[in-house]
Amino acid sequence: MNGRRVDVAGVAVATGHYINGTRVDSARTFEDRSPLDWTLKLADVSRGDGTDADAAVRAAAAAFPAWAAKSAAERAAYLHRLADLIDENVEPLARVECEDMAMLLESLRLRVISRGARNFRAYADLATNYASRRWDSNGTHNAVLRMPAGPTVVITPWNAPFMLSTWKCAPALAAGNTVILKPAEWSPLSCSLLMDLVDQAQFPPGVFNLVQGIGEEVGAALVSDHRVRRISFTGSPETGRAIGVAAARNLTPFTAELGGKGPFVVFADADLEAAATKAAVMFDDAGQVCLAGTRLLVESSVADDFLERLRAASAAHVLGDSRDPATTVSPLIHPEHLARVEGFVERARAHGDRVIFGGARLDHEGLWYLPTLIEPHSNDAEIVQHEVFGPVLTFQTFETEDEAIALANSTPYGLSAIVYTGAQSRADRLGERLRAGTIWVNTFLVRDLTAPFGGTGISGIGREGGDYALDFYSDLKMYQVKEDTTHG
Repeated sequence: MNGRRVDVAGVAVATGHYINGTRVDSARTFEDRSPLDWTLKLADVSRGDGTDADAAVRAAAAAFPAWAAKSAAERAAYLHRLADLIDENVEPLARVECEDMAMLLESLRLRVISRGARNFRAYADLATNYASRRWDSNGTHNAVLRMPAGPTVVITPWNAPFMLSTWKCAPALAAGNTVILKPAEWSPLSCSLLMDLVDQAQFPPGVFNLVQGIGEEVGAALVSDHRVRRISFTGSPETGRAIGVAAARNLTPFTAELGGKGPFVVFADADLEAAATKAAVMFDDAGQVCLAGTRLLVESSVADDFLERLRAASAAHVLGDSRDPATTVSPLIHPEHLARVEGFVERARAHGDRVIFGGARLDHEGLWYLPTLIEPHSNDAEIVQHEVFGPVLTFQTFETEDEAIALANSTPYGLSAIVYTGAQSRADRLGERLRAGTIWVNTFLVRDLTAPFGGTGISGIGREGGDYALDFYSDLKMYQVKEDTTHG
C-alpha cells in the first residue's frame, strides 16, 4: 500500500486513512505523542475533513450491495482470515499500542490484542450459525429474517483502541454491513495497523475503511451523512448526545457506551482480602477503564479492616514505564486528561472531601498520578457523582442492605457494578435491584462475548455483544407465507 509511514517501536505504521482499499494522506495533520514520554512525537497523522469523510462513505456505500449479498459463511471466511492475521501480529500491535496509549505491554501481549482476534471469530461464527425465529400462526408460516443495514460508522475511544474497535466492527461486518472506522485522535496508530491486516486478508475495497482526524471535524461529517445507516460510539456522554442529535436528523439507529461510575459493594460476610485485592485492581491502567468499580461502598462493621487491607494492596502498585513487566500502573493518556483528573481531586479537597491516600502526581515530568482514595463529605459530592476516569476511588460506608442499594443506584450512570458477599441469597437480591448493565459478584471483568453489554442512564443506549449486536447492525423483516401456498 502507498502512503506515509513512520517507525513506532520498530514497526512501520501508516499515518494516513484507508479508503476503498488504499492509503490516502491528507495535507493537514495532527500530532500524536506518547504518554510514556510526552517529549516524543510518534507521528504526524492525517487530519481528515469533510472530503475524506465523503470519500469513505461513498466507498462504503458502493461496496455495500456486493458485501451484503454474500452469505454469512462467505463473510465469515474474511473475518477468520483477519483474526488469524491478528494472532500472527500480536507483538507489533502490542508494541505500537503501548507506545501510543501506554497500556501495560504485558497485558496487551497476553490478552488485549488477542481479544481482537476473538471478536472477529466470535461474530463470524455467530452470524454463520444464526437461526431465524420461525413459527406457524393464523394459517401462515412465519419467519423473522435479518437484512444488512448499510454503511456503518464506528467511533472508538482512546483507551484500548484496538480491542474496542474490533469489538464494534466485527459484528457490523459479520451482519453484512460495510464500515468506516474513526479512531480517537489520542491513540490512532494500532487501528492503522489493523487496516494493514485488512488489506492482507484481501477484503473487497470499500468494505472496511479507516478515517483519521479530529472528532469535531471528520467525525461530525461522518455521523451527519444521510448514507450512513448505523452509528456506534464509545466515549463521553457529552459527545454521545451530539452524535445522537446528528443521527436523529437522518433517523439513523445509534448505539452508545458512555462511561460509568460503578459501585463496588463490600458486605461484612465477604472475603475481605479478596475484595480489597480486587478493589486495588481498579487502579490498573491508571483507572482509565469505564467498567471499573470506582465507588467503594463498605459495610460499616468491617470498614476499618477493609481499608487497612486496601492500603496494603494499593501500596504494592508500581508506577512506571508500561514496557517494564514490573509496572502495574501506567501513565495517563494525555496532559489534558491528567489536568482533568487533578482538577477533580483539587475540587474535592476544596469542598471538604478527605483524601485518605494519594491525591498527587508521581512527579513533575510525566503523566503518572498516584492511586488515590477519597472519602466524600456527601453522596452528592462531584467526586461521587461524576466519572473521573483516572486512578481515583471514593470510600463510603453503609449500615444495611437497603442503604447499600440506594447508594449504589444514586448516580446517573449505570454501566456496571461489583458486589462482594458470602451469601448467594444476598447476591441474587442485589442482582435484581442494582441498576447496571453488568453486575459481577465476587469477581470482575469476566466477559462472555455472547452476553449483552451496555449501560443504563447516561452510561449509554443499546446493547453490544452476541446476537444483540448482530440485531442492531441489521434490519429485521417479517416473512409470512400462507400455509396452502403451492410450491413450484
